[in-house]
Order: sequence, then C-alpha cells, then structure tokens
Amino acid sequence: MHNLGSNHVIGQHKLELKNPSAEATLLTEGFVSTTINERDFAVSPDGNEICYTISTPQSTFQTIVVSKKDKNGEWSNPEVVSFAGKFSDLEPALSADGKKLYFASNRPLQGNQPKDFDIWIVERAGHSWGEPRNIGAPINTETDKFYPSVTQSGNLYFTAQYQDGVGREDIFLALWRNGQFEKPSALDTAINSKGFEFNAFVDPDEKYIFFTGYGRKDDTGRGDLYISLKNNDGKWLPAKNLKSLNSARLDYCAYVSPDKKILFFTSERAAIPVSFGTKTTYEQIKNMNQSTLTGTGNIYWVSFEKVLNSIR
Repeated sequence: MHNLGSNHVIGQHKLELKNPSAEATLLTEGFVSTTINERDFAVSPDGNEICYTISTPQSTFQTIVVSKKDKNGEWSNPEVVSFAGKFSDLEPALSADGKKLYFASNRPLQGNQPKDFDIWIVERAGHSWGEPRNIGAPINTETDKFYPSVTQSGNLYFTAQYQDGVGREDIFLALWRNGQFEKPSALDTAINSKGFEFNAFVDPDEKYIFFTGYGRKDDTGRGDLYISLKNNDGKWLPAKNLKSLNSARLDYCAYVSPDKKILFFTSERAAIPVSFGTKTTYEQIKNMNQSTLTGTGNIYWVSFEKVLNSIR
C-alpha cells in the first residue's frame, strides 16, 4: 500500500497538514490523491480549507474543488466550488489574506462558447465566493494564460506565450501599481529559457520561485521542478533542478503552504511496470488501471525546509 500521508483514515477524511516527511509522499491516497487526475493545490491562511483541480481523461474538462475542515478536524468530501462547474476552471491561487482567489479559465466573456484561457479573480462575499471577473488587459490577450501566483504586494506571476517572451512558453510578471496591473514582462534567463517554463509559484514575499521547465539540458523527465532564490540585490539567481523531487514523469504545480512548512506538487509518476516476469491476465491489467499511480496527476507533499536544504 502506498503512503497515505499523516493520520488519514479512508472514509473519515482525516488530513493533518503538518509534520511533512523529508521525502515526497502521496497526499492522502483515496481522498485527495485518487484514481482521477488531480493537480494544483492551495490552502487557506487558517489551514481549514483546501482547493485543487480535478479533470476528466486527457484534461478535456477541468474544474476546481474545495474541501473544508470542521471543528472536529474532519474534512468534507470535495465539491466543485460555487463559481465553477460549467467551463474549464483550474489552478486556484489564494491571496495572502485568503480573500481573493485567482484562477485560469476558458469561460466566455459573453455567451456560452468557451474562449482561450484567461486569468480570472473572485472575491469572498462573507463565507462564500462572489461572481468571478476577468482581470482584463494588459494581462489577458488572445493567447492562453495560466497558473497565476499573487504576492503580498499584489504583483502577479503567470504563464503565457506572448511574442516578446524568451522561449516557447515563459513566466511573466505583471507589477501591481496605483491600483492596476502594469504591462507584463518576461522574467530573465535565470528563469526562462528557449524551451518551456510554466506553472510558477512565487513566495508571497518574492524571495523564491518554483516552476517547471521542459527541454532544458538537465531536465530528467517530461518536465522537472526548479527553484530560484533572490540575491541581496533583488535579482533571481540561476534556477536549480530539484533532483531530490523529480521523477522520469511530469512534475509540476509547486505550491508552498502559508506557514511555509510544506511543499506540495503534482506528479504523473506511475507504479506500473513496463514488463512482467509471467503472463498477465485481463483482471490484473484492469486492476492496475483502477489504481492511484497510473500516470495521472496526483498531489504529493514534502518538508519545505528539507527541499531548501537540498539545494544549499
């Protein structure tokens, strides 16, 4: 049986987001990490709410789900958030105070036909969410934008394929000044390359950035997690491959908990062998396809402190 994380009891939804292991393990197999595709992760500042993305096969449709912890420490069954469920919504990113949630969506501005993916925002209205709004220009254009990450100052980092980028897909920064976003600019080559860089999580204080790179010289799989720290001059240092976490499959969607003790990430690693010592049966193959580690996305967690120590 795979590691179920800390204090998880199937059916009772016990999930303690503390005391992470020094090695990456599945987050609550059978509850958060299941046979369907899960990716992205966000935790409310008080630690009583989690949200993440689930999708249909081949990500034809994606939506954001939420689970809440009650006074007895038990978590509710995941449910589609109030503002989602009609179009593809994914990659939730909470503001530091938990009052705003940014996400990517192909929902239309008008009518019922999906459009390209834009960055949207929704704000809390009491104990529920209000109506999402498109954050508009200069960030949203006719090309896809993904994976927002918002800082304490209101600056927004995200993934895009703008023509003025460094490579095929890059990480951009839109500064928040005087109540509005300035024109986005691509991060320099300490982060971006001629290949693909995407799905960046930025520390709310902008001291470090996690992202996934694909096609880099030290890429060990179908996309690896990288980290860059800022120096004393406020410049990003050359990114380092997080070899202690990466697999031969896609590893992406990094996220650090508000208390900065846990690093969550998504991985498509699988536990199905490429060959067998004896002839397999139909039932064995059917059962393997109903297991958790089939190569679909799952959420993993690990000690953030241990990850930082691994690159020092």
